Amino acid sequence: MKKLLFTLAVSFLGTALFAQIDEDLTPEEKAYRDSIANLNETNALIEKSQKAYNEGIELFKQNKYEGAINKFSESINADPNFTPAYYNKAIAENKAEKFKEAIKTIDALVKRKPNYAKAYFQRGRAYQGMKDFLSAEKDYQKSIDLDPSNPKAYYNFGTLKFLQKDYEAAIQQFSKVIELSPKDAYAYNDRGSCYRMLEKYAQAVKDYEAAAKMNPELAFVLNNIGTTKTRMKMYDEALKAFNRALSVDPKFYLAYNNRGVTEMKMERYNDAVNDFTKCIEINSSYAPAYSNRSGAHFKNGDYEKAKKDADKAIQLDPNFADAYVNRANAKEMLRDMNGACEDWQKARELGSELGKSYHSTNCSN
Repeated sequence: MKKLLFTLAVSFLGTALFAQIDEDLTPEEKAYRDSIANLNETNALIEKSQKAYNEGIELFKQNKYEGAINKFSESINADPNFTPAYYNKAIAENKAEKFKEAIKTIDALVKRKPNYAKAYFQRGRAYQGMKDFLSAEKDYQKSIDLDPSNPKAYYNFGTLKFLQKDYEAAIQQFSKVIELSPKDAYAYNDRGSCYRMLEKYAQAVKDYEAAAKMNPELAFVLNNIGTTKTRMKMYDEALKAFNRALSVDPKFYLAYNNRGVTEMKMERYNDAVNDFTKCIEINSSYAPAYSNRSGAHFKNGDYEKAKKDADKAIQLDPNFADAYVNRANAKEMLRDMNGACEDWQKARELGSELGKSYHSTNCSN
């Protein structure tokens, strides 16, 4: 009992003494006390920010971008000076194709870190996603200026130039990627595609084969070798490339379609029909396969099937000029000349030189 009373008395006395001491604090002492309290509050907010940030990272790893964005926002709200949260929020927003939001996030980040090269890279990706190529180009260049050793900035700059059909400039960017990262199969592939667009087929094949050597599991690279060798009229080698692509990825519908195109050029029309059919079985909404099969049926003299496939291609893509040409050809053989002329005219309007030629030759103006 005495011990309990003593404890209570001490507790009461301690409270009274604290109140007395608080009243006697100097302004400097009060400032120090307040700074400690602020520090504790700040530490609590930092801990809250870090917890939300880590949760955002875990959600991002699971491809749950919306949830990650929300967590990174929580992290920023708790600690507005925690720059990694801004950066990762922008990445998640780009992944979620929320490009305007990503731009705003990076704007806030570069105010705090104006020389952060990766921030400009991410904002460039957002602008590219919005097809604002001029702004994207400026940001990629800014990122490169701040960090000339980052191959990703050159790579994205190259894709941007490719989309703008500035293939020579794209080649320069992809070459820089290769210089910095000599084992980057994608850079070799994309530079090869630039050469192919410039009709420099031998150089294209060289780059594609370098990419395939670095990563034999990239079916699209093998497909690119096939399409380029088809343009070079090296049909047997093209078929080998398509076969390799399909051995890597048996569901790669483009390789079936492109192998069919090569077989058409070799006048192997039944084989072509089979490959176009396989393409359609894998991707029933791929209009070029129907149009191409229409052409193969036409070569085999099956004009009804040719018309039916062209109808389907046009249904899937009403602006597909080649499909109108193929349907017109089938209609001509089915004695529907008016219908044929209408389709050739439509193809002509869509920019088809073949449609223009057939219409001029066979139809009255």
